[in-house]
Amino acid sequence: MTDQIDRLLTIMATLRDPENGCEWDRAQDFGTIAPYTIEEAYEVADAIERTDMDDLRGELGDLLFQVVFHARMAEEAGHFAFRDVARTISDKMEARHPHIFGSEGGQMGEKRWEDLKAAEREASGAQSSMDGVAKTLPALVRAEKLQKRAARDGFDWRDTDGPRQKIIEEIEELEAAPADKIEEEAGDLLFAVVNLLRFLKIAPEDALRAGNAKFERRYRSMEMLAGGSIDGLKIDEQEALWQQVKKSEPS
Repeated sequence: MTDQIDRLLTIMATLRDPENGCEWDRAQDFGTIAPYTIEEAYEVADAIERTDMDDLRGELGDLLFQVVFHARMAEEAGHFAFRDVARTISDKMEARHPHIFGSEGGQMGEKRWEDLKAAEREASGAQSSMDGVAKTLPALVRAEKLQKRAARDGFDWRDTDGPRQKIIEEIEELEAAPADKIEEEAGDLLFAVVNLLRFLKIAPEDALRAGNAKFERRYRSMEMLAGGSIDGLKIDEQEALWQQVKKSEPS
């Protein structure tokens, strides 16, 4: 394994060589590469969802290359190198699993894991329970994480009735909102929905992804029934096709 890692690091160094490297690779910085890193992570998730192991192998390689790319740029700037990245995550994983790598016994439950992460944040100088929730996360994921942080401090509903009523309240506020407040109220409504899903132990990102897939599947079926496109059909004709597709699906 080490020889292949060394090979990859050498390739990256060659691509970034100031004199003989690739013009495109030399021109990149952390900001320009970050979108590619995010994209590659999503492509890994897509390969997993499709259970395509050949594609997963390739996508994991693409994601690893992104890590190597960032580490190389950091090394050039004198910040850290790939070896430091590997050492940091190794140290973190050992510290977060004292029951495996240390002398502590017991099992690693979610609360224990979160307590260890909280201790890490405190040691790093965090001033708020909200610190460390990356602003670049998908909005649904970030909403769930913020709510979980608040719940750890006791700021949470007692049961599902609270978030259900909050959703109704937010719908009413959205309907009554002036034009300059509609976006804000829409955000509050989505945040409330995430809260209910959290109580139901449903990942909001997964739920919406499934909803997207269902809508796309049904829409494509409508198009097929209409001979290729529903454009030009009256709304009641489109609705009839939608209902036909729904009824044809397994209950």
